[in-house]
Amino acid sequence: MQWMLHSQSDIEMSVQAGQPNAQNDKEDDMGMRTLSFGIATAVLAAISTTAWSQTMEYWVYSDFGTGKAGELQRTFIKEFEDANPGVKINLSAKGNNDLTAGQVAGAASGDIPDVFMNSTAVGSTLTAANALHNIKEMWDAMPEDYRSQFNPDLIKLCQPSPTEMYCIPYTGYGSFMFRNLAVLREAGIDPNDPIETWDQWLAQVEKVTAAGKKAVPDMSLTWWSIVDIYSALADDSEWGADFENNRTLLNEAKYAETLDFIAKLAPHSTGTSIWDQTSTDLFISNELAFSLNGPWLNPALEEAKEKNGLEYDWVLVPGPEAGRHGGVQGYEFIGVGPTDNAEMAFKFAAHVAGKEQMVRWAGALGRFNSNDAALNDPAVKDHPLLAITREAVTHSLLNKPPFFKDAYPSDYWQIMVDNSNAVIDGDMTAAEAAEATIEQLNEVLEDR
Repeated sequence: MQWMLHSQSDIEMSVQAGQPNAQNDKEDDMGMRTLSFGIATAVLAAISTTAWSQTMEYWVYSDFGTGKAGELQRTFIKEFEDANPGVKINLSAKGNNDLTAGQVAGAASGDIPDVFMNSTAVGSTLTAANALHNIKEMWDAMPEDYRSQFNPDLIKLCQPSPTEMYCIPYTGYGSFMFRNLAVLREAGIDPNDPIETWDQWLAQVEKVTAAGKKAVPDMSLTWWSIVDIYSALADDSEWGADFENNRTLLNEAKYAETLDFIAKLAPHSTGTSIWDQTSTDLFISNELAFSLNGPWLNPALEEAKEKNGLEYDWVLVPGPEAGRHGGVQGYEFIGVGPTDNAEMAFKFAAHVAGKEQMVRWAGALGRFNSNDAALNDPAVKDHPLLAITREAVTHSLLNKPPFFKDAYPSDYWQIMVDNSNAVIDGDMTAAEAAEATIEQLNEVLEDR
């Protein structure tokens, strides 16, 4: 960040000293008053022709800095700069890990961006590193008609205590299931056949395998894909951690049922995770039937549809019975760094997250966001991608709650993956793995 003072003209002053004994004391006094008045007049004239220039660094997700999203971000920046003469905002697009690493390192070195995006899932990491400015007073000073635009539950995610607020909630997501319609038809499956339960899904998965195709990514390779299944069984009280008592909230019986179903899917999987580019490539090339993911996958599929005729749609993640669905929900926020530009950075963050901007964002990208006023606007509320995401959110578990309080131990999530793989490999039963997972998660919470 930078503050610079630019004068439109130099102040030039020359004072000609009088000769000794040339004036009496009264004349000397009048001369000093005249000189002081002249200096003051010159300084005021200089200030009146001065412009302040404020430069701020703005970090966004890599996919928010390119394509349609990047164009919108640059439009929002231009609008804000035009409304605030002298303000300059530099946009930098960074990958997820680079965002967090850069923000943590910047907080330690004093070179942190003024305003930036990240996930609520790493909120605790950022607050622990003092990378986020407490915006509570600035938020409270905003007009009620602005604050009321946002989903109140999502505002609470940013407020770990009554005196703290570390973000403006921004975009969000709920995961769902993309279906490759060509692969389904090749396997003899009518895309109109229901796929609302695990039994219906597994029956289609087996047909896809019999047709020589892959059905699903390996659901045991990431904690995320495990929770995609578990969330169809569990409620909010059965997920996450109780940091006050250092206990995981996992329900052992429901988690065992989850691992058992994942083991049934395993023989029909690609052997690659939901995040692996290979999984996406297989789906696009008509070799994979189902891809559980979020709305960020759609641009790549949409492009393949336009170029190569990819046929696909999406449905909610099936559950053990009709009406129960899985999925993971999460949220991105806009945060303000602890810099000299915090007040202007907050003003810009509020601009980007406001209704007018988020209506345009949702309309162009079909992306879910935290601004309820924008989501309910007639211009976007019927957008099909937005509609499936909004529905998915109602069935999903939050990714890593609670937020902006305590950070999970780094090996917490790996324990879930390791024990899930042990079931796939036949080293443990699902019940044994669930029991071991909970015991080990409690141990790492106690040792943190």
